[in-house]
Amino acid sequence: MMDQLIECVPNFSEGNDLNVIKQITDAVENVEGVKLLNVDPGKATNRTVVTFVGSPAAVIEAAFQAIKKAGELIDMSKHKGEHPRMGATDVCPLIPISNISMEETAKYAQQLAKRVGEELALPVYLYEEAQSNKTRSNLSVIRNGEYEGFFKKIKLPEWKPDCGPAEYDAKRGATVIGARDFLVAYNVNLNTTSTRRANSIAFDVREAGRVMREGDPITGKIVNGPDGKPKFIPGTLKSVKAIGWYIEEYGIAQISMNLTNITITPVHIAFDEVCAKAAERGIRVSGSELVGLIPLKAMLDAGTYFLRKQKRSTGVSEKELIKIAIKSMGLDELAPFKPQERIIEYLLKNGADSRLVNMDLIAFADETASESPAPGGGSVSAYVGALGVSLATMVANLSSHKKGWDDRWEEFSDWADKGQRIKNELLKLVDADTLAFSKIMLAFALPKTNEEEKKIRTASVQEATKFAIEIPFKVMELSYESMDLIKAMVELGNPNSVTDAGVGALCARAAVIGAFMNVRINAGGYADKKFVNDIISKGKVIEIKTLSKEAEILKIVNDKIGV
Repeated sequence: MMDQLIECVPNFSEGNDLNVIKQITDAVENVEGVKLLNVDPGKATNRTVVTFVGSPAAVIEAAFQAIKKAGELIDMSKHKGEHPRMGATDVCPLIPISNISMEETAKYAQQLAKRVGEELALPVYLYEEAQSNKTRSNLSVIRNGEYEGFFKKIKLPEWKPDCGPAEYDAKRGATVIGARDFLVAYNVNLNTTSTRRANSIAFDVREAGRVMREGDPITGKIVNGPDGKPKFIPGTLKSVKAIGWYIEEYGIAQISMNLTNITITPVHIAFDEVCAKAAERGIRVSGSELVGLIPLKAMLDAGTYFLRKQKRSTGVSEKELIKIAIKSMGLDELAPFKPQERIIEYLLKNGADSRLVNMDLIAFADETASESPAPGGGSVSAYVGALGVSLATMVANLSSHKKGWDDRWEEFSDWADKGQRIKNELLKLVDADTLAFSKIMLAFALPKTNEEEKKIRTASVQEATKFAIEIPFKVMELSYESMDLIKAMVELGNPNSVTDAGVGALCARAAVIGAFMNVRINAGGYADKKFVNDIISKGKVIEIKTLSKEAEILKIVNDKIGV
């Protein structure tokens, strides 16, 4: 079973004193099994968002130590800041990342809250999925009144803390601990200094909307429903919380949003909607700001969205999609946006998993030419296949932007999208093939001094051998699949690039035949002959079809060259 992984994103009420922030993050990093991903201090908000991940037990320990250290260093009686807050550790959410359910994550949050309440004598409130009482599970409802108002609020029976004493701590305040889905904290910058106008835009877009009033939407009499409570006009964006504020550090007002479900309202949709509502009020959006981290998919979806709005091909590299997203939303207006530091998958990426594909061309050639047996023919076959489909993808992108073919941009964009997918999968297999070789070597190195050890060694060798068969077979499948794209580009694509697509066909053929050699030689050491016969039979079919399709493609290319 794969390891469970949870993320913790505590918010500390200190954004200016870097020494204090460092001591808190040191408390996190001193816990084994935790990786600190991001530290994002805000001067105007006087608040720092810290992000770390790890196994549940390690994350709980790190969160406890950070909450303890923050309580020692931060004096809430002296705290000033733009962001709503109620404690030195204002909020501490746990988020399921992999191989763990929300229900399990909520239980860990409850364990953390109990420990903080008992061992640190700190008032703790549970929120979101960790809170069973849904009348007090919303963070903004819990935090209403903030630090200054909680000395009285905590004495109300309905606001007794879930854990810890019902006495408000003047120095440390109180904290809120919970479990929630991945949340994106996102601010949109405005060319105004007016908090009132920023709030109006926030009320336009946030799901909760605004209070209904008679006549003037700001000064008019509040309209109540049959229950005597104010009626609300809902905002335009689901799963979005928002407020407007003025940031003295930047001299601008912002719409500060929490996107609580980015599958319902993605970042790019929130940005565009704020742009539209701001424009209605004569205000211009000048950029935006991400607080903390964001999933890779959110950035890729944003890049794709903005390219489609331009009627341009979306079949471009991951790097290019991210660049388009950054520029389109102005994520670098207030500070440089560094994808390697802000995208969660990049921070979690193991460099060893992509050692070869991250080399430059000379280093890759030198490594291949060295006395080391890996990378070998399998890795090179995967890379040649990636080059072949990349050439066809280039032709698709050139065709998408060809003068006079404007009405065909989407047709070629779809082909380019397919090419990018195949290319990315083949690039992963470059290193995977070398990993397969390493697995076999490690399995053969296992001890075999007794019968039990011999069984373990034999099983490990067989498992590694099967992996070493499956990787090049996947290279065959993908490289053959790329032939459809290559043929389409030879027939339909920009005629000036027909030979580029033709070279792509040669590369795809070399990848299929080279990978099949690896399948066959590795299959000789695998004991399951039914599996071997089946995969060799499939491989022969792919090889024959590839040769046939290559011949078709080259005939079209040569006919078009005509010389």
